[in-house]
Amino acid sequence: MGCFFSKNATLRSREDPPISLHGSKTPDPGNGDSVVEQDNKVPAFKEYSLDELRRATNEFSRSNIVSESGEKAPNVVYKGKLENNQLVAVKRFSKLSWPDVQQFMAEAAGVGKVRHKRMVNLIGCCAEGDERLLVAEYMPNDTLSKHLFHWEKQPLPWEMRVRVGYHVAEALSHCSMLNRKLYHDLNAYRVLFDEDGDPRLSSFGLMKNSRDGKSYSTNLAYTPPEFLRTGRIIPESVIFSYGTVLLDLLSGKHIPPSHALDLIRGKNVLLLLDSSLEGQYANDDATKLIDLASKCLQFEARDRPDFKFLLSEVAPLQKQKEVASKVLMGLTKNTNVLPTMLSPLGKACARMDLTAVHDILLKTGYKDEEGAENELSFQEWTQQVQDILNTKKFGDIAFRDKEFKDAIEYYSKLVVMMSVPSATVFARRAFSYLVTDQAELALRDAMQGQVCIPDWPTAFYLQALALSKLGMDTDAQDMLKDGAAFEAKRSNSWRN
Repeated sequence: MGCFFSKNATLRSREDPPISLHGSKTPDPGNGDSVVEQDNKVPAFKEYSLDELRRATNEFSRSNIVSESGEKAPNVVYKGKLENNQLVAVKRFSKLSWPDVQQFMAEAAGVGKVRHKRMVNLIGCCAEGDERLLVAEYMPNDTLSKHLFHWEKQPLPWEMRVRVGYHVAEALSHCSMLNRKLYHDLNAYRVLFDEDGDPRLSSFGLMKNSRDGKSYSTNLAYTPPEFLRTGRIIPESVIFSYGTVLLDLLSGKHIPPSHALDLIRGKNVLLLLDSSLEGQYANDDATKLIDLASKCLQFEARDRPDFKFLLSEVAPLQKQKEVASKVLMGLTKNTNVLPTMLSPLGKACARMDLTAVHDILLKTGYKDEEGAENELSFQEWTQQVQDILNTKKFGDIAFRDKEFKDAIEYYSKLVVMMSVPSATVFARRAFSYLVTDQAELALRDAMQGQVCIPDWPTAFYLQALALSKLGMDTDAQDMLKDGAAFEAKRSNSWRN
């Protein structure tokens, strides 16, 4: 394949004004009478078209699924990228989960108003045909479940577990204050970590997620007792579920509430604690958190505490509030910033706009190869050269007409026939591979295009697009920067 010069990749309603959380305040009983200031901006809630979300998720590609249960999840969540380059999570409900369109739209719009810095905020929805989709902010650092139960590098430290408990209580308290007192199926999968490593509560749990609004899907071992009796949840049920999350944080594993309460009553609380946390906490602090969990798990709903009490109990247990979450979790924040001097092709690749990329490649044609040994190395006018010309012609026609499988076939023949390879043919075949969901082959061809013309921005931009499709965003941004640098170098040489 030749020597690659590339860095080796490790293979609203529409009328509503934007909602800013600046200045919005929520009481924080845990810190005395202070307030929690909302210092981040959230896009306005809007209705998206199905076409927009298809493009954002690459036609709901399996490679974009981020649900921890994958395709087996009843309602699959996809990672997506909107046309403005914003990353989002798109939840696709199973067919006919919400047969009443008006009910779905009203419920989504209501949840969209519940904005808070401790929430994964809902920013849009879509209801077309049988499709029911929600669009939320994208959280890049996985779920609490993964960090607690499936950790690979290091267990979640004690201080971070306390922070999760406090942030979740803040989020639930805020929802309750806005009269969103029911949260469905609160568990470790519903807590996600943002780019700073801060824990946030998914807004998806505020949706009723059923035909009649009564569904409560969960493991029966962890279901609030009143749901087993009546088939309904009440605000106090959320407190019970919060208690199960505290058990998860304390133990680092799934412990049925009844078993946990037996251990607490028998004063065998040490058996509850995750052994990996040894030496990280004061015994009094652990005892207080265990006691709080037991209060939340009381059989009678009236015996459980309220959110004001929860916040006041967890707040004093935070001993390292000044330490950033990403430090506690051992995360390195991605400081890559997209280069500002991107060509139209670079910008189209950055936002993964395949239509725009195709148009630009068509308009550019083969002119970037002018000045090479010859256009396509047609050295002698023989029957073989005529065959090459015909194959190129048919490939270009298929590419123009968006018959990308045919284009791949013709360009593949052309690559074999040509004695000197063409960077443009590799670029066009790379794009055709991208459109047909073959990102790894696309990356290979884009790298081959770079071999043909080592400082060719198009090759870098197409590599960035392929890397984005493969979920390798950091490498993709590096490629965009490299492409922009070569673009700037070319521009300066032309001026001179």
